[in-house]
Amino acid sequence: MAVSIADIKKLRELTQAGMGDCKKALEESNGDFDAAVKWIREKFTKIAAKREARDAAQGVVIARTEGDFGAIMALKCETESVANNDRFQDLAKAIMDLIMANKPADQAALLALPLEGSNVQDVITERSGACGEKMEVVYDFVKGAGVVAYNHFNHMLSSVVAFNANASEEALKAVACQVVAMNPVAVNADEIPQEKKDEELNIAIIKTKEEQIQKAVEAALKKAGLNPNHFDSEDHIESNMSKGWITAEQAEQGRKIMKEAAEQKAANLPEAMIQNIAKGRLNKFFKENCLVEQEFINDAKMNVQQYMDSVQKGLTVTAFKRINLNQD
Repeated sequence: MAVSIADIKKLRELTQAGMGDCKKALEESNGDFDAAVKWIREKFTKIAAKREARDAAQGVVIARTEGDFGAIMALKCETESVANNDRFQDLAKAIMDLIMANKPADQAALLALPLEGSNVQDVITERSGACGEKMEVVYDFVKGAGVVAYNHFNHMLSSVVAFNANASEEALKAVACQVVAMNPVAVNADEIPQEKKDEELNIAIIKTKEEQIQKAVEAALKKAGLNPNHFDSEDHIESNMSKGWITAEQAEQGRKIMKEAAEQKAANLPEAMIQNIAKGRLNKFFKENCLVEQEFINDAKMNVQQYMDSVQKGLTVTAFKRINLNQD
């Protein structure tokens, strides 16, 4: 059947589909707008499914608080042009408004909330099909006696933090800025899974053993009158011979010294010392990655917990969430 330009424009306004798709949908549905909308949604769903494997690394991140509830949400897409589109920005704000009004328990609950005569998931799928890019939403929240949100100026990075007590917004926001800037993995060491602690300790032990062996090898080479820098890898040994910096005899001598020194040191490593150094490295990992132990970005003379105590004795973080659309 013939369809009018006015009907095509009306359907385009409803669905944001292209003029060609709107014309085809109306023709296939004999001018029935509900059927035409369904036809377009089904097409957009198929298009969105084909884009699932793509990387959605652009978009907008929003953090907001209300009472004891703090939410953080990212609406993601593939390109800056889509992310900067007013319609995309409006959708992100509408989803955040839904979050604050309903306080969904998890991401699945958010996606099921009603929106634009459908639900959040279906609207995102339709928009994805319409713009030809993968789109997805990421959501999380915290609750606490005090909560604060921090949104970075580029709208790509935000945090929300919960505290065991309330304090001035300026003080709480300083901690939220810390979360954004320093990307901690946990509030404190107790929150890090034992499996992760064991992994980090094992890495520290291996690194410490390798360093002790390397020191022994370098000392043995120096004792023999050889420059350790000429023997730091087999490729360099060959390169240094071709440049005339070492002779073939020195290369062979160096290889023999390295092998014997490494084997001897590996067989006689002081276990207690290795464990102590490794534990020191693990503690350094905690200080760099646990929020309350991190050096406070506004005052290097104290850590974050000491800063919070200076604001209000006993004040501490109970939870935080952070989303960064850029790579850390």
